[in-house]
Amino acid sequence: MDVDLPADLPGREELLARELAYSQDLQRSGAWRHLWRIAGQYSNLSVFDVADNDALHDLLWNLPLFPFMRIDVTPLAHHPSSID
Repeated sequence: MDVDLPADLPGREELLARELAYSQDLQRSGAWRHLWRIAGQYSNLSVFDVADNDALHDLLWNLPLFPFMRIDVTPLAHHPSSID
């Protein structure tokens, strides 16, 4: 996820607070399994655990920062050699 949020956006702080609350709720529920910052960028690498593509779409669509994001999705499947 790459975020391009204008610094002078009206309501910016409230929008960031809603994004924080929503993303932390998703993490607590287990839907947002991992969240890593990409060093030096306003970007992250995230791993989601959701039922299907529609659930992922809904989750992403409801991110308060969604209108300011470019998101690349790579579906993952369990590898048969993984001990996890």
